[in-house]
Amino acid sequence: MDPNENSGSIGVPPSLDLVWGLTLTAFLCLGAVFFWALPDSLLYLAGGLYAALSGCVLKYWPTGRDFGWANRVTLLRGAMIISLFAIAPYAGQLGPGLWLYSIVALVALILDGVDGSIARKTDSRTTFGARFDMELDALLILGLCIAVIALERAGIWVIALGLMRYAFVIATLSRAWLDQPLPDSFRRKTVCVWQVVTLMVAIVPPVPPLFASATLAIALVLLAWSFFVDVRWLYQRSFYHETV
Repeated sequence: MDPNENSGSIGVPPSLDLVWGLTLTAFLCLGAVFFWALPDSLLYLAGGLYAALSGCVLKYWPTGRDFGWANRVTLLRGAMIISLFAIAPYAGQLGPGLWLYSIVALVALILDGVDGSIARKTDSRTTFGARFDMELDALLILGLCIAVIALERAGIWVIALGLMRYAFVIATLSRAWLDQPLPDSFRRKTVCVWQVVTLMVAIVPPVPPLFASATLAIALVLLAWSFFVDVRWLYQRSFYHETV
């Protein structure tokens, strides 16, 4: 990741931003433990995830450089998504609190478009910011999959929606031709939106399991097809370069 592209002026370093991010994460998770009598183990999970996030930010962002408002919005999303992920295994124990869980997830999803808009308007787009945003999207999707399973809205198979991207990333470690940039794709964006929307709908309290399972099954088929199209394109491109 190259965080120096249009990265803004010297200002508030990310270490200070990470402090308020940790405070918000702790507030959300402690609130869940207190109000819904959830186990303390979710605090350790959230703490581990936030430590990993902080480590990546401190490693890849230049020391002393202002973190930027776009990244701050992404960090706000990060605090919410980490909290949602840590609570996800206990979603079935939330009762009426599931409405609040769904609202927080919706806000995290809406903010996904806010950080990119700010980056474009302030000319502060970076490869770091794009990757930061993408990894949080992946974590949100995986967390929602876990919540759907905990709510018994779908079977264990739904976890494939959240794990498919991570499986692809692992595959790139042994297949260099997979670790290449892909062109922008309306098909890929549409499938991603369908995937997230169906997961969001599936956790809303009144939604029946049969409806949730059916829409999520369609999402899984579309996601598998989209990955197949991209992998085939990467393979054909690699094969072409090898034969030229």
